[in-house]
Amino acid sequence: MATPSKRGAGGRVKRPTATDVARLAGVSQATVSYVINNTAHQVIPETTRQRVLAAATELGYTPSAAARMLVSGRSDVVLLLLPDWPIGLGVASLLDELSQAFAQHDLTFVIHPQVTARPVTELWKSITPAAVLAYENFSESDLTAINRSGAELVLISAVGRDNQPLEQFHEQTGRIQVEHLARAGHRHLGYAWPDNERVLYFAQHRLAGVRAACAAQGLPEPWVTTVSLTADDAAAAIREWRADEPAVTGICAFNDEVALAVLAGARQLGVAVPRELAVIGVDDIPAAALSAPPLTTVASNITATALDIVDAVLTKLDGRRPAQGSPRPDADRVILRESA
Repeated sequence: MATPSKRGAGGRVKRPTATDVARLAGVSQATVSYVINNTAHQVIPETTRQRVLAAATELGYTPSAAARMLVSGRSDVVLLLLPDWPIGLGVASLLDELSQAFAQHDLTFVIHPQVTARPVTELWKSITPAAVLAYENFSESDLTAINRSGAELVLISAVGRDNQPLEQFHEQTGRIQVEHLARAGHRHLGYAWPDNERVLYFAQHRLAGVRAACAAQGLPEPWVTTVSLTADDAAAAIREWRADEPAVTGICAFNDEVALAVLAGARQLGVAVPRELAVIGVDDIPAAALSAPPLTTVASNITATALDIVDAVLTKLDGRRPAQGSPRPDADRVILRESA
């Protein structure tokens, strides 16, 4: 029979302690600590270990973050300072992959949007992270606060395998778009730039990849036009692209949503896709396969990106380097459909 919960002042349920576990298991509090924290170089009989774990389960006991910090010398929190980005499918998938990957190393992943009114320096009063992840550099006052907290700072922009900055992996999607269109015979390309300043970090690197690939393929500079998520605006952009001499015949869109707007604009104008205008997006969102025509797109390697970030954090915390040549999922790839 389960031990009844204790109630403290105000009738609130009192959180079980290591002392409660020790009393129920008939062992010392030190033994409970050794078992719960899996302390190295402590030989605990298996029957005793199982008795402690059973008592902890019965009481619903978990060590507090403060207690774990006393044992290990650091907290288990990795704090991500998230820029003012819209949480679309790509960002949401990355956050989910990071959460799962950090959990495998007994680290708790916490996200703090930087658009909140609370300044970064105030965070350390309520949370003491083991590591801080950020996409942008900090002010001197913020850096001082991070250093005083003892947290390790990891700038995601500097993360990447083979000593390549992470931006190069964003640029790769643009290069893949151009290479696919060039193989299909398109020589004059346009770039559908997003009408959203919040995605500038991604857009500028993807466009850089498109420009670099055009230069490498001997193609003219891509015609960059801002396209909002309306058929009318996309139709106006298509008129400009097709009025050029020679006409633009292939469009690299910032992402699938912008690409879907271009497809809607093409339908409005009666422009045949892909015969008159080929379109390729990025992200492979579910709607991409349902568009008319179905959208060709680049599927980003979110899992590999997350693992690179986790490796960088573990290197900072434990001083280890990830194994060279460690397996990673397949690289970014084209999902071939009918639009390009």
